[in-house]
Amino acid sequence: MNGLDEFLPVIEAVISRIDEGVVIADPGGKVLYYNPAVAEMLGLTDDRPPKEIRRLGGINVQKALLKAALDAGEVDAAGRPSGNFVRFEEKVSTGDTVRFLEFNSGLVQLPEMDTKVRLIIVHDRTGQKHLEAVLSGSSSSGMVTKDPQMLDIIARIQQIAPTNAFALFQGESGTGKTQLARLVHKLSNRANQPFVEVNCAAIPESLIESELFGHIKGAFTGAVHDRPGRFQAAHKGTLFLDEISEIPLNLQAKLLKVLQDQEFEMVGSDKTVRVDVRVLSASNSNLREAVDRGDFRADLYYRLAVIPINVPPLRERPGDIPLLIEHFCESLVARGYPDNIKCNPDAMRMMMDYPWPGNVRELANAVEHGMVCSDNGVVVPESLPQDVRNYSTGGVRRPVLRRDAEDEEQRRIIEEALDQAGGSRAVAATLLGIDRTTLWRRMQKLGVG
Repeated sequence: MNGLDEFLPVIEAVISRIDEGVVIADPGGKVLYYNPAVAEMLGLTDDRPPKEIRRLGGINVQKALLKAALDAGEVDAAGRPSGNFVRFEEKVSTGDTVRFLEFNSGLVQLPEMDTKVRLIIVHDRTGQKHLEAVLSGSSSSGMVTKDPQMLDIIARIQQIAPTNAFALFQGESGTGKTQLARLVHKLSNRANQPFVEVNCAAIPESLIESELFGHIKGAFTGAVHDRPGRFQAAHKGTLFLDEISEIPLNLQAKLLKVLQDQEFEMVGSDKTVRVDVRVLSASNSNLREAVDRGDFRADLYYRLAVIPINVPPLRERPGDIPLLIEHFCESLVARGYPDNIKCNPDAMRMMMDYPWPGNVRELANAVEHGMVCSDNGVVVPESLPQDVRNYSTGGVRRPVLRRDAEDEEQRRIIEEALDQAGGSRAVAATLLGIDRTTLWRRMQKLGVG
């Protein structure tokens, strides 16, 4: 490596000035050089410089490289990395700072030398991640699940997405109907075309026809120019009609005709406009019952509900609560919140017990509330929203295991907790106020499946 020793001063003179992190190592993983930028990203100090890429600022880069090479198929017949460049990402905490770093690495042949070195280039993607998190909000929150009902819904969505079939999502407010509709569009052949959302409940009844189908100049007072509607905006894409039950009865006939014929006239015009639009809709009330009451046209209901999908409320899938809490915490960290916030068992038990009338949306707000109001980095019961605290202190009790109870009673309580937890032993243990090992022992003793 003598030739490399002569080459390193040249490398240092150039690379020390750039903002990207750079690490140079020999093929065996010994660190030969790293620039100030990577030292700042990884929290490296001069008094304890890294010696190998196996221990680079708390990251085992060598292990991560092997996994990335395997994932990319960049390994030889013996399963060793080929040396071609591969990419992976890591979340790094240095003190109170959380960074999202992208690593690109491969072997490089040095010019005029019979020597290869491993070049590792590190990009700080923290700002980009923060921006993505702010822009996306909780767009994927409803998709974090291990609940059998939700997994069946996702499987059905994957099945219907490539078609043009209309789908109607029904379920309580905050269950994730909009996120599921976006998933249909994302997986469809229209994914590169517009996805237009309309909240029918937010538009005054007098304006909803114009909002959907557009109007021409002079069609009514205030119509000072032509204005295309949401159907035109969604041409070749997907139109999502949320709160579809709020469409006035007198407009439902026109909407049905548009859905059937894919053509209509703008308000004030006699010219036919033709579109190619897939319509997805959602309602937090039971449209079948609205049909029975005469508040919604039966023919429009059947046209919208070619594929009816009922989204269960969060209280029916308690096993998802810990998953969603973890997901929301990660999203908040990506937005700049500290990543060292913990949740104590009492606060977690309160969140498991609470019925979440606002569903996933309310849970997301409660998690953020808890992080903001944490006590020295710990979410305690007092950190949670008032509704959650009041429910817990209002006489509602979770099932409690008593050591002196009869075996049959203990078996019943365990089975009840497992049923509430969707079969998850970890969640059932939380509900019962014991750890998973204790639960497992008692299940073994009592012969619980």
